[in-house]
Amino acid sequence: MRAPFRRIHYIRVMNSPLSGVQIAFNPETLLSLNLSLAFIMFGVAISLDLKSFKEIWKSPKAIGAGVVSQFILLPTLTFIFVWITNPLPGLALGMMLVAACPGGNVSNFFSMEARGNVALSVCLTAIATVLASFMTPINLAFWAGMLPFTSSLLRAIEIDFLELAKTVSLILVLPLVTGVFTAKFFPALVKKISKPVNRLSLLILAAIIVIAFTKNYEIFLQYYHYVVYLVLLHNALALASGYFFGKLVGAGETNSRTISIETGIQNSGLGLVIIFNFFDGLGGMAIITAWWGIWHLISGFIVSQLFSWQHRKMMASKSLAE
Repeated sequence: MRAPFRRIHYIRVMNSPLSGVQIAFNPETLLSLNLSLAFIMFGVAISLDLKSFKEIWKSPKAIGAGVVSQFILLPTLTFIFVWITNPLPGLALGMMLVAACPGGNVSNFFSMEARGNVALSVCLTAIATVLASFMTPINLAFWAGMLPFTSSLLRAIEIDFLELAKTVSLILVLPLVTGVFTAKFFPALVKKISKPVNRLSLLILAAIIVIAFTKNYEIFLQYYHYVVYLVLLHNALALASGYFFGKLVGAGETNSRTISIETGIQNSGLGLVIIFNFFDGLGGMAIITAWWGIWHLISGFIVSQLFSWQHRKMMASKSLAE
């Protein structure tokens, strides 16, 4: 599968302790990842129906908050975070790239686990993926161009929308339509397969984490002190900002959980595709984006379980009050 990008100018990476690092990812690995995420998306979709989406469009505030959180709030906060922490240029540009990417569709699974608004999550993922065709290069160019030590690395990128549309169809639209169709016309089948599919989705998530980590274990041990704290803090900032922004604009508790996850679970696989096309998987951008891709699966699972626990606690309190 061709990556959804074409080169306009070369992006040059300055010499740094991470300039020679090569991450063990390739286009075939990314294709496998996308197919795995498509299966997870199918597992989420079979729990939906068309009524869910009709209800979502009656609450444009939540949709607007989710879009603003991903494409305006997170890149802005990332710029401030980079300006304060002053990391190596490649790492800084990698963080800006991650912030410029749309939410990953695995966020739909985490939103379901968190007792969030799954229909809102799916809508935001779809909208963000389409908007990424122009918002990703705009955000990356704008914010990276604001700092001298990142502007020197950046020239220009352009997303091939037709190729992006193919990727979206594979990992989002096709499993979404298939799942909703299956749920509508084969409810008895869905009742039988729903739990096994969800359990298998968890196993796939665990496999993604283990495989990605083991393939890059030696690199992680060698360079973890450059990357771990940046990714941990950056991801925590994304999750927290999405949640509190949703609460601030009055989106409600359930929608705020979803906005938090949509903002904190970024499509780092898309970021890696950019890096492989422009950097051959080398440098600080690659290692921080790859580790983001591993860590946000872990943090997403943890946060979704915390939200789920919070939901059960609230339901128990309401039951006692009644």
